[in-house]
Amino acid sequence: MRRFLLRRALWFALTVWAVVTISFVLMRNVPGGPFSAERKLHPTVEAAVNARYHLDWPAWRQYLQTLGPLNLDEHGVFGDRSDVFGGILALDLGPSLQHRDVSVNELVAQSLPVSAALGAAALFWALLLGIGGGLVSALRPGTALDTLARVLSTLGLSLPNFIVASLLVLALAVAVPLFPVAGWGSFSHLVLPSFALGAPFGAYVARLFRAGLLETLSQDYVRTARAKGVPAHQVVLRHALPGALVPVISFLGTAAAGILTGSLVIERIFTIPGTGSHFVAGALNRDYALAMGVTLVYTVAVYGLNLLVDLAYAVIDPRVDLEKEA
Repeated sequence: MRRFLLRRALWFALTVWAVVTISFVLMRNVPGGPFSAERKLHPTVEAAVNARYHLDWPAWRQYLQTLGPLNLDEHGVFGDRSDVFGGILALDLGPSLQHRDVSVNELVAQSLPVSAALGAAALFWALLLGIGGGLVSALRPGTALDTLARVLSTLGLSLPNFIVASLLVLALAVAVPLFPVAGWGSFSHLVLPSFALGAPFGAYVARLFRAGLLETLSQDYVRTARAKGVPAHQVVLRHALPGALVPVISFLGTAAAGILTGSLVIERIFTIPGTGSHFVAGALNRDYALAMGVTLVYTVAVYGLNLLVDLAYAVIDPRVDLEKEA
């Protein structure tokens, strides 16, 4: 286990460095700048603003300071500088270029709990719909319930989350005003966006769980349990269910990544003040620090969730050797 975690830590460091480098190069090569959309500034004022955010530095120096904490002076020499942010290694993402006098750390700290709540609720819907639908379909193969479950899963796979969100708003917020159209602040604001975000992944989970449960129910040890007179519900819960959950657990890493990226669209549709909204705003406004900070948060979240999935996979299936998988 120690060897596995050490390898994962090394790969994590390499992944973060690659994401930072690629993001830095891409953002600095996009036409325009963080202040190009504003009205034309006087050259003196523009120079002062660029100096305030160190946009007048050479690209290599901005890159090193982004990694930080280097505290380079005006000649690129290590020195005592109090006007620069600490850098990623110091867990200081710097000031936002569009939100004046607000740091990226503060924006992320305010918005991350909102996105986390949305993502957790979406994952709940995905597991509830997927496992519930897959269970009904697998225990009643060939029946009308099985056909209905498979049709709904196919529909869920076909519709992107923004279409599901639009249909939900029209049906449950406009035609029948059960939930608010947009906003954030109460449990009712969470229902529609989390369902729209999690339902398409619930369709994947339903198919995976149905196939896994049907395969597990045909195993010899399950048939032996039935032959011994074990009640049907115990056969499913104690013997078949753990094996059927293995492909679902494997998919959770992919689902978590998809939910994180999908939240960018859902948060914009429902006007949710989450991290995804800040990422979109940072990209559109050329807010380098904000876009970089949110990208790093997503990278860490996806990597951490995949690590948890691998550990859970090994717990459910003792045959998995994490040392070999690493």
